[in-house]
Amino acid sequence: MAENFAAQVVAMLEAQGVKRIFGLVGDSLNPFSDAISKSSIEWVHVRNEEAAAFAAGAESLVTGELAVCAASCGPGNTHLIQGLYDSHRNGAKVLAIASHIPSLQIGSQYFQETHPEQIFQECSGYCETAHSAEQGARIFHNGIQSTMAGNGVSVMVVPGDVFKEDAVEGGPAASVVARGSNTKVFPDPAEAAALVDAINEADTVTLFCGEGVKNAREQVLALAEKIKSPIGHAFGGKMHIQYDNPFDVGMSGLLGYGACRDAMYEADLVILIGTDFPYNDWLPEKNVAQIDINGAHIGRRTTVKYPVIGDTGCVIENILPHIKEKSDRSFLDKQLKAHARTLNNVIGAYTGEHPESAKPIHPEYAAGIIDRLAADDAIFTVDTGMCNVWAARYITPNGKRQEIGSFKHGTMANALPQAIGAQSADRNRQVISFSGDGGLGMLLSELLTVKLHDLPVKIMVFNNSSLGMVKLEMMVDGLKEFGTDHEHVNFSKIAEAIGIKAFRIEDPQDLESTIAEALAYPGPVLVDMVTDPDALSIPPNITWEMMLGFSKSAAKTVFSGGIGRMAALARTNLRNIGAAATIETNHLA
Repeated sequence: MAENFAAQVVAMLEAQGVKRIFGLVGDSLNPFSDAISKSSIEWVHVRNEEAAAFAAGAESLVTGELAVCAASCGPGNTHLIQGLYDSHRNGAKVLAIASHIPSLQIGSQYFQETHPEQIFQECSGYCETAHSAEQGARIFHNGIQSTMAGNGVSVMVVPGDVFKEDAVEGGPAASVVARGSNTKVFPDPAEAAALVDAINEADTVTLFCGEGVKNAREQVLALAEKIKSPIGHAFGGKMHIQYDNPFDVGMSGLLGYGACRDAMYEADLVILIGTDFPYNDWLPEKNVAQIDINGAHIGRRTTVKYPVIGDTGCVIENILPHIKEKSDRSFLDKQLKAHARTLNNVIGAYTGEHPESAKPIHPEYAAGIIDRLAADDAIFTVDTGMCNVWAARYITPNGKRQEIGSFKHGTMANALPQAIGAQSADRNRQVISFSGDGGLGMLLSELLTVKLHDLPVKIMVFNNSSLGMVKLEMMVDGLKEFGTDHEHVNFSKIAEAIGIKAFRIEDPQDLESTIAEALAYPGPVLVDMVTDPDALSIPPNITWEMMLGFSKSAAKTVFSGGIGRMAALARTNLRNIGAAATIETNHLA
């Protein structure tokens, strides 16, 4: 029997197969840390609890299992929040152990006092405070069960003195945790029948897929084949549905490319499958169906006429025998041809015309080389901002690779700590971080964590001394860019000072050989790539409002004496702007 409640919690975690905990020791967490030191669980010492929560979320997404982070009371708790928001919205199975001030002092404005049970409410599916060892053991089981059942992050708040109480075992706390890994949710017959009728009545159908197609790829392709449907995807669906897909028409949204948007707007019926794509400006409203295992997702982004609750595979298997096969594939062929033209014009704008001699380095060119040289089963972690764009457009899925980012929370600084979590889960698998200089700078201290634990992460820094996505947002709104550029930082020197092998690349002709050497190195590596700050992503379906915004921003820049910078930006993006405007003109015509 465990000697105290802290040891009992550790034993419960060991029983769930937990191999490591990410966190920072100290104060009210010390009894728990002491119990960890006597266990089989590794303590991964991070420099900021925010990184601990990011890392735990990434570990869970890679393994599909429970991952754990921990923090001391007060500021330690509040540091967790950013990473927990991201993990919760990503659907990671994370248990956060937030220690608390002594029980007797709660409510007295004691040193470092917060109210964690209130703070964590919005970034968790389950959050409770342990008031005794007996009650605490029960709620620990409940918290683990909640997150393993798919309810997002669970937070357990434990005063330091409760950790020291004698363990009380047995009862509900000893229950076996249900994992439900292969749970099937079949559709309501009436909802399924209405969707079948809608598909049969429509001459043309487009499928738009998200992360919910992860385990139903073959069923989605079978549906597309039977009804001759183009398949577009959100960022979350890219890695699962794009590869070897004869119906692929690309991705929609600000990060998008290809013919996806047109395929949706021109179809008689659009079926949203396993996606909670939030950007309603890119979603049609005229005739939309939606399939999702979570009924709360249905109809909250656009008008949905044909809702079906159920997991993707079960729903399609249920309706497919009742769907009439379509023989006319002219709509599909039209969208596939448009997709091919767009890829040539937009995606290849930088990578196809002598980028090997262009300085500063075109980030698209660098991303393309990394993609080509990376392992077939590499895990990519991607910073929010322009790195999202380069990853969305240039990382090639193949069914074995994995891509992790803050795709729903959209926070900076996620890539490096997520890489720490992914690499901790599997030291033999290649983990590559697409880090922006802004994101890396925000949690720069986590390079110390990489070195301390000798994690063989490959940190690819797109160093443009700029907040590129923010710059683009300002320009689209017709604003003069402000506060987006900063003094250049040599991250390779910082990495070397820490003891991490580092390279700095300023000449694009050095990219291939240097990246190959970095990827082959057995330990942690940082590659500092000096990239073009004026390489901005232009959406594939640029609107006249966006064009007016660029024009206004250009005028403000010129009139303030910045014509040189505007000329450089124009040269950098001329081909992309022209290609995107041509696409929109064709769409309006």
